[in-house]
Amino acid sequence: MKKNKNNINIAILAAGKGTRMKSEHPKVLHPICGKPMIRYILETIKGLTVKNIFMIIGHQKEILLKTLSEQVTPVIQDKQLGTGHAINQLETYFKDQNGTLIVLCADTPFISVKTLKGLLKQHHNSRSSATVLTCRIKNPAGYGRIVKKNGEILKIVEELDADPDEKNIDEINSGIYCFETDALFKALKNVQTNNKKKEYYLTDVIAILHSKGLKTSSFLITNEDEIRGINTKVDLAWAEKYKRKEILNKLMLSGITIIDPDTTFISENTRIGADTVIYPFSIIEGENIIGKNCSLGPQIKIKNCKIGNESEIFFSVINESVIKDKIRIGPFTNIRPQTVVNNEAHLGSFVEVKKSFIGKKTKIGHLSYLGDSIIGNEVNIGAGTITCNYDGIKKYQTIIENDAFIGSDSQLVAPVKVGKGALIGAGSTITKNVPAFSLSLSRMKQINIENGANKKFKNKKQENT
Repeated sequence: MKKNKNNINIAILAAGKGTRMKSEHPKVLHPICGKPMIRYILETIKGLTVKNIFMIIGHQKEILLKTLSEQVTPVIQDKQLGTGHAINQLETYFKDQNGTLIVLCADTPFISVKTLKGLLKQHHNSRSSATVLTCRIKNPAGYGRIVKKNGEILKIVEELDADPDEKNIDEINSGIYCFETDALFKALKNVQTNNKKKEYYLTDVIAILHSKGLKTSSFLITNEDEIRGINTKVDLAWAEKYKRKEILNKLMLSGITIIDPDTTFISENTRIGADTVIYPFSIIEGENIIGKNCSLGPQIKIKNCKIGNESEIFFSVINESVIKDKIRIGPFTNIRPQTVVNNEAHLGSFVEVKKSFIGKKTKIGHLSYLGDSIIGNEVNIGAGTITCNYDGIKKYQTIIENDAFIGSDSQLVAPVKVGKGALIGAGSTITKNVPAFSLSLSRMKQINIENGANKKFKNKKQENT
């Protein structure tokens, strides 16, 4: 059968149980810096020109199937009988054609495009039937050892099956390979389970190919972090720190000041403008766009937000909201999803806002809750103001128009509207609409005084002249 170097395919091994992770969730869906582990491999191989991407799944396959993109062909391994058995599930896809198959591990997320291209080039240039990605490491315990003679790989010996001399070998198998598919599937028919795990090892293919006089080579790399497998929660913590360092370094080199990288957590999908300063104990997750000259932290959590320029946020939580320019938020503010805060607004201590629009230069100083509200420009919300938006069945909207003043300890029982320039006396419970420029008091009984607010503000202006 004629070899076709343009017929390059990828197989990702993702069928194992991942028992060492001690989790009910599929191992490859555990997040690293907010992104499922498997996404790193899938994004890396976008840099290669390939015909097919196969993912071999088995344990919790229903969950994994929901996460796969259309570009990935799922292949089911119902019984997990080893890596050799897993790859053998692909034989029908290569029945009438030959090509090159790159085998990757779903739990090795940091392999680079550059390394994979190097592996593929070495494989083709050496005219090998199999090429193994290898690395020399100081502590090879747990890895399969590469046994060589005259530069060719004789065999790969797994840790459990290695003798004392073989355990002293420091060149290890990464679990990443290139195979010519005609040779691969012929060799797989000869793989046996005569090992301590009683499994069909893909690594045994190397010895079988060599015994038939076919070339088996290696591609040696020096960065062992690229091939480190994520098998336990300890490994997962290492991966989080490794990737986070890469993300933060990239941000700092682009002009962002990060006071303490060791206590700062920022997702890969966050864009931040120059001269923004991130203080310690800040967590920025998901997809975010953050402007220039902002001051963020300490102790903030931001997720899936847009934040404008020159804003200050500290000791606060913001989710799925839009925060515009020159806004001050904190301390201890909680902004819940679908909130928009306009330019130069201020949200202070122990303020919670949910699904609301906050106008320009509006001030919500402290100890207030605004839910399902539309707040105009230059509104003052006094301490302890509550919008009573939920009657136990439905949510209702509160509207406060421009220049209104809401006195402290007020309750606005929605649906209700406070007109432009209106004044709500402290301690009021507002159950009816308040006309524009009215003074509303309801400590016992609500009273609307026409133009009452006009008189107050007129006298105030005279005092200031």
